[in-house]
Amino acid sequence: MNRTRRLRKTENIRRLVRENKLTIDDLIYPLFIEEGINIETEIVSMPGIKRFSLDTISKELDEVVALDIPAVLLFGIPSKKDETGSETWNDDGIMQKAVRFIKKNYPSLYVITDVCFCEYTSHGHCGIIHDNDVDNDATLPNIAKQVISHAKAGVDMVAPSGMMDGMIDTIRQALDNTGFPNIPIMSYAVKYSSAFYGPFRDAADSAPTFGDRRTYQMDPANRDEGLREATFDDQEGADILMVKPALAYLDIIRDLKNNFDRPIACYNVSGEYAMIKAAAAKGWIDEERVMMESLLSMKRAGADIIITYFAKDVAKVLLKK
Repeated sequence: MNRTRRLRKTENIRRLVRENKLTIDDLIYPLFIEEGINIETEIVSMPGIKRFSLDTISKELDEVVALDIPAVLLFGIPSKKDETGSETWNDDGIMQKAVRFIKKNYPSLYVITDVCFCEYTSHGHCGIIHDNDVDNDATLPNIAKQVISHAKAGVDMVAPSGMMDGMIDTIRQALDNTGFPNIPIMSYAVKYSSAFYGPFRDAADSAPTFGDRRTYQMDPANRDEGLREATFDDQEGADILMVKPALAYLDIIRDLKNNFDRPIACYNVSGEYAMIKAAAAKGWIDEERVMMESLLSMKRAGADIIITYFAKDVAKVLLKK
């Protein structure tokens, strides 16, 4: 008789035959950095996650470094917004200041910047508005200005999230033509118009003031379209392809892993984080086990990199083991 249970009998044999392992090396930790002073505000819908000003963030960064988490993904929250999101290419803007601060004081950390406009525009959408919709081609030059400003500040990698057609080609040309050919691009290649983003909009003050983002983010019903989106970004020069959200889109992560010879990232988004935290607070689930199982499922699906608000918690569990 075939007895597959022979290889499950003890923890040591389970360790030996385990197909996928979650490691600290897989993790990127998102950080929200707000313009101002003396800011350390917990996000109510994301327990344990805070918005920091640069004068209060050192304790958080000290912990990230101590836990050996290799990279952070920065989201800037400016003190002023306008129709175009012009603070995104202000060389003295909050994102640029944050990059310089971290690279100077925490040189071991790999710094990635989110490249978008929703936190910076008065309307909360991801680009220039014409006729109550984002004008794709009018937005591309501003994306170029944003990434050049981030590059000049010393960023290690840029991560465009706006789902504008042609954005990767625009960014690659902008970086190459201004002396930054070695800065890689992690594209939010397959980003769905998802209800799982709700808490993030509290965190980043990025909710749209009208309409929604379904004209540029993907329909959750579509799978094949994800391959088309990723193919375009791959051809335009993306170095890493990302799927967002992660947990409800494990099939899409696997599709990208099977079809592209590039590292695949996924974003374990705010709603996925908040659900686990809320259920654990009620005593309905074992938070640590559900957290680890959820992230392991992303690895099993094919993710090489996981962006997660659980990064510090995961690192503590792994170091303890």
